[in-house]
This record gives sequence, C-alpha cells and structure tokens, in this order.
Amino acid sequence: MTTAATVTRRLLDLTVEEHTLTVPLVWDDPTDHRTIDVFAAVVSREGGETLPFLVFLQGGPGHEAPRPFHSPASPAWLDEALAHYRVVLLDQRGTGRSTPVGDDDLAQGASAVAEYLTHLRADAIVRDCEALREHLGAATWSVLGQSFGGFTTLAYLSTDPGSLDDVYFTGGLSAVGRHPDDVYALCYDKMRAASERYYRHFPEHRDAMRRLVDRADAGDIVLPDGEVVSRSRLRSLGSALGTNDGWQTVWSLLERDPRSNAFRYDLMHAMPYDGRNPMYFAFHESSYADGDATRWSAERTEPEDFRTDPTLFTGEHIRREWTETVPAFQPWRDVALELAAFEWSRIYDAEAIAASGATGAAAVYANDVYVPMEFSLETARLLPGVDLWVTSEHEHNGLRSGPVLTHLIDLAQGRRVR
Repeated sequence: MTTAATVTRRLLDLTVEEHTLTVPLVWDDPTDHRTIDVFAAVVSREGGETLPFLVFLQGGPGHEAPRPFHSPASPAWLDEALAHYRVVLLDQRGTGRSTPVGDDDLAQGASAVAEYLTHLRADAIVRDCEALREHLGAATWSVLGQSFGGFTTLAYLSTDPGSLDDVYFTGGLSAVGRHPDDVYALCYDKMRAASERYYRHFPEHRDAMRRLVDRADAGDIVLPDGEVVSRSRLRSLGSALGTNDGWQTVWSLLERDPRSNAFRYDLMHAMPYDGRNPMYFAFHESSYADGDATRWSAERTEPEDFRTDPTLFTGEHIRREWTETVPAFQPWRDVALELAAFEWSRIYDAEAIAASGATGAAAVYANDVYVPMEFSLETARLLPGVDLWVTSEHEHNGLRSGPVLTHLIDLAQGRRVR
C-alpha cells in the first residue's frame, strides 16, 4: 500500500513535478509495517508535457539523483533527454529526499542499521520504481541506468521487463552470476593499467607518490577533518583515473607541496569515499553481491604487486582498516562489518534477462576501472536487442561529460527504423 503527495514547481524553462510516495520498507513481508518515503522529480520542457517517461537511475549505491538546474552542476545529458522524454529523477531509497540514511540512524544500534540497509538493494529500488510508474499512470517507461543504476536496470529486467520500453546503460552492465572476488580482482588489473598509463605520461610523479606514501606511513598527512591519511587511503586517490578528466586531479595533487593547506584540502575532497553519503562506503561491495557474502572482497583479492608497490593506485577498492582510520567511517564500523558478513540473495536472473526482449542501447567503456568491460560484454550477450557501443573515447563518467546519451538514443532509434 502506498500514499503519495505531489508539488509542481517552475524552474526557468522547466516544469518540475515533485512526487513523494510512502512505500513499504520491506516489499515482500506484509507483517513488517515499516515504511519509507521515496521522492522523484518529473522534469519536462514546454511542449514536452506528453512525452513518454524516462526514469534515471543514479550510480552509487548511496547517491541521490542530480537536480534539474541550468548550471555546471546540472547533468550534461538532461537537455538531450528532455528532447525525447519527460525525465524522472528518482532519489533511490536511503538517499536525497527518499528517507536518507545518515549518522543519526546509528542511535538505533549497528545491528538494526545493518538490517535496515539490507532492504535498500536494487531489487527494492525496482519495486519503488514500479510503485512510482503506477502512480504516474504510465503503462511502460524507459530507463537510463548509470553505473549502479545499470545494475538496478538488470534487476528490473529480471523481474518486470514488461514495464520497460527502451533501456539505456552507461557503464552499467554488471557481471551476472559472478562472485564479487572476480570483479574486484579484475578491477585491480584495470587500475594497474591506469596507473602505468598515468606514469608513462608523468614519470616524475612515481617518485612524488613514493614520497607521499612515506609521509602517510609516518602519519604526516592530516586532513582538515582530522583524518590521518593511511597509505591505502592515499592510493585510493587513483579512483579519479576512472573519469574523463580525473588525471588532472591526480596531477594537481602530486604537483603540490604536501605541507600546504591547499594540498590537504584538495586531497580531502579528492577521496572517493567520504561522510556525505555513508551508504556509499558501508554498502558499496554489496552492489556486486549476486548471491554471496562479500567479506571485504576488494581487500582479500589484492594482488601481490599492489602489496609491494605502493605507487600503484587503487580505485573503488574498500579497505576494512578505514573503519578505524577515517573519522567519518568510524561510527559505521560495526555496520560495515555486519554487512560484509551478510549472505546476500541472488539479484539477477540470467534466463529472465535473456528472455526479456529488452531493446535500447548500452555504452561500455573499454578502460572502465569500476565496471570491467570483460564482464559487461558477457552480460551484453544476454541482451541481443540492446545495441552495444564499446568505446575508449570516454571513461566511466562519460554520461556526465560527453554526448553519450545522444549516441545511445540514435542507436536505439536506428534499430527501430531498420
């Protein structure tokens, strides 16, 4: 049972309908009466009020949808999307205005919070989407899934393919039926290649990185929030190499005086995980759990050369030690430990995905350090009706930094013309 409230706003040339639905926390247990709010903004441009719906599923897990402003913070793809669709910007459960998870929740106790988080997975997000689709009166709609949003789209195709028109994936064709260890091990290979590629361009920075690691080992890098940066946290700066212009972030830091305020503040803001969205840290490895416990998968699969060569950058590789060394994560230590031991249920149904008849298009980034191309291509074989665009022109954030959606819509529409 759901209840709903709607508010309509005008933002420059955009009409934004804000919908808040109250839905069950646990969809499949009628004896559990807990509820949460799920928020979505439906955005249209004048003349586009009757266009079909496109729901955007954000990356993460743990990040809210972008807001529809004409500013540098506005999603670069929104104008293209609005030419074809009314765009539904969904705050996935636990984020933004959808009953967000935060430090205040820890007063309930770690076990209660960990149990609560187990109900915020992609399969539950799909049920929220279905409630929202029905609320909007749409028989079907299309989906744009960025990164984890693409994972959620695969879960959607596993259970409710009849609700979907075109599906668009951008760096979001997850491994299906693979253990998280397989994924994180391959992500190390991707980060090794990205590290060496960076040092080929800037060979002097390898020594600069060694000097920074020595400072970190000595406890001499202290961020403005009080974090004493460990070598593993310092190396996670390499996560920036997974974006189109992230090398500039790395370059700027390795050029700075590490004793300066500018270095400390810039390093703090460059860290891939922080306290703004604690779910992204505590819940992250679960996004690759398709019937397994993760048990700190990224930590366990670290190759020997990463253990011996501290200049090799890491990406979305989470470390258990950060629950002890990062002030923002210390309160979440017991939650993270419980989630790492949790035996997750299967979330994808390969046979259902293959039988879904899905149409659309997918961007697979050849050098993606977060969602490896090899496993994306495996998954793509389950989706013969989804046109594939494999490219090295963009990194994982291509949707936000280039005309990726334009190309995908052209592919999907071209298939219909043929």
